[in-house]
Amino acid sequence: MRTLTTTQELAEFCAAAHAGPYVTIDTEFLRERTYYAKLCLVQLALPDDGDAVLVDPLSDGLSMEPLYELFRDTSVVKVFHAARQDLEIFFVEGNVFPDPLFDTQVAAMVCGFGEQVGYETLVRKIAKAQLDKTSRFTDWSRRPLTDAQKTYALADVTHLRDIYEYLAADLEKSGRSKWVEEELEVLTDPETYIVRPSEAWKRVKTRTTSGKFMAAVQELARFREGYAQSCNVPRSRVFKDDALLELASTKPQNHQDLSRSRLLLREARKGEIADGILMALKIAAEMKPEDHPKLDRVNEKLQVNPALADLLRVLLKSKAENSGVAQKLIATSADLDLIAAGQRNVMALKGWRAEVFGDDALRLCNGELALAAKGSSVRVVEL
Repeated sequence: MRTLTTTQELAEFCAAAHAGPYVTIDTEFLRERTYYAKLCLVQLALPDDGDAVLVDPLSDGLSMEPLYELFRDTSVVKVFHAARQDLEIFFVEGNVFPDPLFDTQVAAMVCGFGEQVGYETLVRKIAKAQLDKTSRFTDWSRRPLTDAQKTYALADVTHLRDIYEYLAADLEKSGRSKWVEEELEVLTDPETYIVRPSEAWKRVKTRTTSGKFMAAVQELARFREGYAQSCNVPRSRVFKDDALLELASTKPQNHQDLSRSRLLLREARKGEIADGILMALKIAAEMKPEDHPKLDRVNEKLQVNPALADLLRVLLKSKAENSGVAQKLIATSADLDLIAAGQRNVMALKGWRAEVFGDDALRLCNGELALAAKGSSVRVVEL
């Protein structure tokens, strides 16, 4: 179990990877105490029984640039499982995305392995092996790593070779490779990972939607997000959503008022956080009514045809079973309601989804198709 601790060692491994068709990649990281994930380990494996190594990004003087250069090499496929968090780390730290990318979780959903299939399941079903998961929740920032940690970490890229080759062959045979590529576009879009403090209020769930209240929510969320990013601490360590809503409702005017909060952390009642809270509320109080934030309530006003929505659910189940693709990957329940309400700018009606489900869904809405039950199966009938 070789661990690379210098830039030169990483460069030599990546030079070998440049000559191959693909490389499998995984990471171990910590995020409980920081806003941005702390990269603690990178695992890499070459095809077949080629070299498999651990890269220690916590080693003094090690640069990840050789790996980032490999990411930019479009002749080598970069294979991950459930890549989103890994890609966020590399985007934040290196401003780079692997190109081309292959995510075995997405591919497995297209290949009929169900929704959000786990790596352990694919190892068992495809690689015919078992994983020892006892090291899953260890502290990956502590050094030295134990042999058990190293073995666990390497298993996340060595079995991935068999899984990738199996799924890639299945996609090629079925002609669905483009489907996976389409799904992965969102994972390599910077907008997926950029969190703007000015938009943070949209993630706060509220019951009250008055202008003054929402202005306070917006400014408090803006301050919290900006502070969390600049200090690299979780937003919940600044103050939690319930405290934010309390502050937006009570609107304390000074530090003495803040001290009366039931939900605000003690550390947030003084210093920079307290000053930031009071300034945010002051800005909100001075905001003109026309500048108050407004929630998008368009979807709430839609008139959903419940009978049509139910028919669309039956059609989706049938199409998913016939195609072997996970239902939720094709369309969500919210998608079906939007279609039943007459909306057409819906993901389920675009791209490969239109081929599998969307085109027939529109024909069903237009009265051009009917559904017939025969035993436990449902078939589409032309009208």
